Amino acid sequence: MGRSSSSKLVQGAALKQLLRRCSSSLGRKQGGDYDLEGTPMDVPKGHFAVYVGEKRSRHIVPISFLSHPEFQLLLRRAEEEFGFDHDMGLTLPCEEVAFRSLTSMLR
Repeated sequence: MGRSSSSKLVQGAALKQLLRRCSSSLGRKQGGDYDLEGTPMDVPKGHFAVYVGEKRSRHIVPISFLSHPEFQLLLRRAEEEFGFDHDMGLTLPCEEVAFRSLTSMLR
């Protein structure tokens, strides 16, 4: 049991680092209302912004989504498709309708 919780902590830490890199690069490149860590001020504590769909609509989601395998799969796909060096922030390769359906199930 200790081994699985240890790997979950490591995986969670890696995903949080990914989010920090994406949001901090967004803050540096676009300016605007950001805190000292580069996180947008309109994002409540315990949440993060993602961009989804063809029009890159912005969604605020809870950090707890990071523990769901389905959401982790989206993050891996985002890394493969977009990498980390782009101006838009954390963009997920998912249609907006599918994203809304997934997030409604995760809540």
